[in-house]
Amino acid sequence: MTSFKTNTYSIKSEGKSFYWASFFLPKKNRIAASRLYSICRYLDDVADNSKLDTSSQIKNIFNQIKENESSEINIFFKKNNINIGILKDLIDGLISDQQNVRVTDEKELIDYSYKVAGTVGLMMLPIINTKDAEARKHAIDLGIAMQLTNIARDVYEDAKMNRLYLPKEWLGQVSISDLIDNKLDDQKKKLIELSIKNLIELSDKFYANGFSGMKFIPLRTRLAIFFAAKIYKGIGEKIKSGGYVYKLERIYLNKLEKLWITIISIPEFLFLKNIFKSYKSIRGSFKNENI
Repeated sequence: MTSFKTNTYSIKSEGKSFYWASFFLPKKNRIAASRLYSICRYLDDVADNSKLDTSSQIKNIFNQIKENESSEINIFFKKNNINIGILKDLIDGLISDQQNVRVTDEKELIDYSYKVAGTVGLMMLPIINTKDAEARKHAIDLGIAMQLTNIARDVYEDAKMNRLYLPKEWLGQVSISDLIDNKLDDQKKKLIELSIKNLIELSDKFYANGFSGMKFIPLRTRLAIFFAAKIYKGIGEKIKSGGYVYKLERIYLNKLEKLWITIISIPEFLFLKNIFKSYKSIRGSFKNENI
């Protein structure tokens, strides 16, 4: 079984958008956030770096973390007051990726996005010194927004792994093989691009809920989270400005684009409370979101 080592997973090399934003975190918070990233990346790699079903391995790793109080991950969770039940939700999301992924509808898409990313938002709260319980729903929605951006960015890459996160209620009869095929007919291409558009528009609603909760984050750590969200949202904006065109490649932001987004976002940061005033209910509740 692959063992976890904090220094094996570098946010600098593997989490470039978060690494950029982490410069704005105080050192203590930055170190803790990097360790949480390393843990999540480790689990994600166990889930993804094999063509075989690793469900049993993922479950065993979680049980070892939970039962072994001297394990590095267990110690980290206790030290930072992170409930292990939230990690279990993340584990459930990773296990769901071990089968041929076919998402039926928007509700299922949001549920999956909570498990693999909304949970990370929850786990980040104590790391950035956020204690108000009202912040939890905002943190979840920001995580969901980022995951929806991921899905819009990685449609082709996911299809090659036999994973289709675009809901069938959007795609109709478009199949995995259609997504991999570079000879799509116009009708299917339009359905794919309309689905990507739906994803970006849905993510925008969740980003708005995330931004409206920034007021609960202490000022010392708020700026980093805001920049991380804006840079991630920038990927969606780039897809939008490109007309939602389906490409057989990943969309990413270069350093200059990240710098530009950082600079032009500062006025918005200063007036966040005026721009994003309240939380809007756009999803159901999750079992562990208030533990």
